[in-house]
Amino acid sequence: MENQWEDLRRQARRLENELDLKLVSFSKLGTTFGRNAASVSDTTPLLNSTSSEHMVETMSMEIEQLLAKLTGMNDEMSEYLESTSNTSSAMMHTIQRHRDILQDYSHEFRKTKSNINACREREDLLGSVRRDIDAYKSSSGVNNRRTDLYMKEHEHLRNSDRLADEAIEIAMATKENLGQQRTVFKGITTRLTTLGNRFPAINNLVQKINLRKRRDSLIIATVIAVCIILILAYWLH
Repeated sequence: MENQWEDLRRQARRLENELDLKLVSFSKLGTTFGRNAASVSDTTPLLNSTSSEHMVETMSMEIEQLLAKLTGMNDEMSEYLESTSNTSSAMMHTIQRHRDILQDYSHEFRKTKSNINACREREDLLGSVRRDIDAYKSSSGVNNRRTDLYMKEHEHLRNSDRLADEAIEIAMATKENLGQQRTVFKGITTRLTTLGNRFPAINNLVQKINLRKRRDSLIIATVIAVCIILILAYWLH
């Protein structure tokens, strides 16, 4: 029975390692699309490569399959704990940790896939606007520079609004993620405080963890503030 539990753990860790590598590559692809969306010109398509489209679909399918396998593996581990009478707190902590990792990977995959879909929608919107402008110029035969400038400015304003909405959505998702991390850290702090009261030798370790957590909070707050300032500066410009 112990060998079966260790085998399940090894398989779960192998799937998690594969998922981590896939998600890193998928996240880089999503970041590339996001950077192109921010710097694209009026005539350059975002996703004009068939190979890129195929790569996105292939990676998305592979990640979904790995997530399904990891979910099934977690279910098997839960069934094992339910079927055995020799259950320890370490086993319960292990299965909970694997569930948290699966949840984090699923959230990261959905977020990256949503960013890529937003880039595709933006390209479709820009392409539709460009086609409408070209059709208007072809049908009317009017070459009015002032009208062209007004239409281009209107298009830029619409693009700025969409980018601002996407930035707000990303900020809200980041806030939600930080709230979840805060809840996790709060639970960990409570457990460590209890252990520290029982074992005074752990107090130094708890203090170091608290100092690092405060430093990470300051860094995150600084990064968010800088991002908001850059967004506001870009929008005002």
